[in-house]
Amino acid sequence: MAPAALLMNESWPSKRVCVMGASGPLGSTLVQRLLQRGYAVHAAALRHYPPDTHVHGGVGCLEGVLSSCDHENKNKRLRAFDTDPLDYHSILDALKGCSGLFYCFDPPSDRPTYDELMAEVEVRAAHNVLEACAQTSTVDKVVFTSSATAVIWRDGRNTMPDLDERNWSDISFCKKYKLWHGLSKTLAEKAAWALAMDRGLNMVSVNGGLLMGSSPHDGHQLMTVDNPYLKGAAEMYEDGVFVTVDLGFLVDAHICVYEDVSSYGRYLCFNQVIDSNTAALELAHMLFPSSPSSPSPQRMLKSIIRHIMVY
Repeated sequence: MAPAALLMNESWPSKRVCVMGASGPLGSTLVQRLLQRGYAVHAAALRHYPPDTHVHGGVGCLEGVLSSCDHENKNKRLRAFDTDPLDYHSILDALKGCSGLFYCFDPPSDRPTYDELMAEVEVRAAHNVLEACAQTSTVDKVVFTSSATAVIWRDGRNTMPDLDERNWSDISFCKKYKLWHGLSKTLAEKAAWALAMDRGLNMVSVNGGLLMGSSPHDGHQLMTVDNPYLKGAAEMYEDGVFVTVDLGFLVDAHICVYEDVSSYGRYLCFNQVIDSNTAALELAHMLFPSSPSSPSPQRMLKSIIRHIMVY
């Protein structure tokens, strides 16, 4: 259920692309990988939310990305933009001259919890970004980052056939059980697809599993026990749809679908399924690192299931 192995062509011509959401772990790694492949990159950090939500973001969050690039990349092929997803004109500025867009929406680290407000903001941001792409004369492809949580949630989970990229999470189901991450990703992706089809935009979505690995700048694990994706993990585990994806694998998938002219539609992207006691215990060890006072693996597994149970 993941894209085929990355089909990289080292002779791929240099193009200018925009990475929107470049201050997050996925976006910043995309910036680095694209620069390595010879692209010129507009790295746009998203300033999230209205002022009264006390969330911080913007170009300041890109310092780690900028410092990791060599002097030539900084001066010739990398530009940083401070972009407000609710400000249409700031989006247009970041897209100017770009032939492609990689769009990632991540909540900032100081407010990782999803709620109904997050869903509303994410939908508005997706709409603004796709509308801005439609108004440019240069953007010819959009790679939209979504999530497996926009696919897996629905009534009658145990009676449904196997899931694939054609499935959508049920909005009423997500609201009923407060699955805000799934609700946000479903509504935002649907809004993006509706606008892309209406405006004739060439869009591909990558619906990734739970993001695993370490932050490219500080080495910290990306996945913590309060990750909003984990709400409902017990049910995902029972249904065999608890999927994870390594950061590097997900980045390669994004570039693959951008460069492959035959790519279209939605792509579920993961490289591990948490479908065994052993895999679940490994995940629990990551969430609760070992220490002299750590509980046994069995107790850790029960702790994570209790922590993320929704019904």
